[in-house]
Amino acid sequence: MVEGTIESIEVSATPAQVFAVAADLESYEQWATGVKEVEVLEKDKKGRAARARFVVDGMVKEITYVLKYSYDEPNSMTWMAEPGPDLKELDGSYVFNDVGDGRTEVVYGLRVEPSFTIPGFLRRQAEKQLVGTALRGLRKRVEQLARQT
Repeated sequence: MVEGTIESIEVSATPAQVFAVAADLESYEQWATGVKEVEVLEKDKKGRAARARFVVDGMVKEITYVLKYSYDEPNSMTWMAEPGPDLKELDGSYVFNDVGDGRTEVVYGLRVEPSFTIPGFLRRQAEKQLVGTALRGLRKRVEQLARQT
């Protein structure tokens, strides 16, 4: 099993507000660094993405993959990649913990094993950078939208 990365960040919004932004995959191109394209392939009964194709800047190459999603609204969402030419495995999750006073701790876990050769230390560094950048981008987007309401 490949090691993973887990980081957290606090967001000035409720878990429901954070969940709504994280579950809106079609808006990722607007705020998620490195995401070049998102196409929702299937939706669940609540209209949320059940499967989606992503094209991202993978630092060493452009990477395309399909993720399957499951949700425990507004507490968490998880995803797992379908095997493909760029990734052997990818699974991740967001957990949204209410810390009171209209604030949420977002815990992001990610485990990636690319199909192409990359030294382990570079993979871990890339994974950490992805997680940190994603958390900061999510916080910025959620707080920006919360101020508009």
